[in-house]
Amino acid sequence: MILKYLLEKEFKQFRRNPIFPRLMVAFPILIIFVFPWVTTFEVQNIKVTVVDDDNSTLSHRLTHEIENSRYFNLVGAEPSYQLGLADVEKGTADVVLDIPRDFEKNMIRRSGSNIQISANAVNGIKGNIGSSYLNAIVAQFATKIASEHGLKVQPAVNVITQNRFNEYLDYKKFMIPALITMVLILLCGFFPTLNIVSEKEIGTIEQINVTPVGKASFIIAKLIPYWAMGLIVFTVCFFLAWLTYGFAPQGNVLLIYLDAVLFIMFMSGFGLVVSNNSATMQQAMFVMFFCIMVFILMSGLFTPIHSMPQWAQDIAFFNPPRYYIEIMRSVFLKGSNFMENWFSYMMLAIFDLLINFWAILSYRKQS
Repeated sequence: MILKYLLEKEFKQFRRNPIFPRLMVAFPILIIFVFPWVTTFEVQNIKVTVVDDDNSTLSHRLTHEIENSRYFNLVGAEPSYQLGLADVEKGTADVVLDIPRDFEKNMIRRSGSNIQISANAVNGIKGNIGSSYLNAIVAQFATKIASEHGLKVQPAVNVITQNRFNEYLDYKKFMIPALITMVLILLCGFFPTLNIVSEKEIGTIEQINVTPVGKASFIIAKLIPYWAMGLIVFTVCFFLAWLTYGFAPQGNVLLIYLDAVLFIMFMSGFGLVVSNNSATMQQAMFVMFFCIMVFILMSGLFTPIHSMPQWAQDIAFFNPPRYYIEIMRSVFLKGSNFMENWFSYMMLAIFDLLINFWAILSYRKQS
């Protein structure tokens, strides 16, 4: 009976909050409709400066090939390589393509010529991918010229690439499960934390402390609303992803929901642990922000865990979001079953028991 009244209090308190209900609605919409378009791994609009020392028909054709590519913007042509590098240093160009003298003659007579590509590698990803794109355009152009002039230029090895689980390399399929993870981390982690600390500051906790309400009942009443809200937001995100992009899980939906339930239980319990040990709102927000940064960066959300140093991989072993993300991508993209992810489910369940037991113990009830 006490739990019923506590839950009623929590839901009324959440509904009357001027910010939380709006955030609960705005987060899924923003995350699904906006973020998949801006958190892209595809590099476009690469600024190219061309240094054409040959000034021939073929060099002009190559320049037009680059200009017509959707990945590049031809920002200008310089008379010398030094001036091209100056454009890179000033930030007006990302890549310099240096076409040497006698380019056309060497292409036709020798069926090949050297071309230099200089990329701004301050942004290593953009520089590397931009160089690869430009290299591919030059290679296709060379093959086309060889075919037009009847030159026998064939690759030594014929490579056939097959993309598994994401045939068209659509980055949204990779990012949407990650972004849904961000929603759950923020909503189910921050909301319980701010809720209890705000009650400490306004004195509600002191009033509850003098009542017969037990520690376990109080903590469970705090957790259940955020479990329910997390599942609602999770469902809304999945529905919007299907409605907007046509994405649907390849595996069993119940396995994804089981994964979400376990992760929501962990994040809400972790939020209560932080709030129980925080005296002010600023302290709680700082601790949560620090922990969430560690959760995200050490979880494999954006960078593969196996690409990290061994010491970082050892730390990531104790990072619960790592197991949630592994299950999400495995079931969502690959269609994996429960047995293929049993270890990750088990680790999440262990973390749930530990963190929620800690949440009950860390609540100091003073009668």
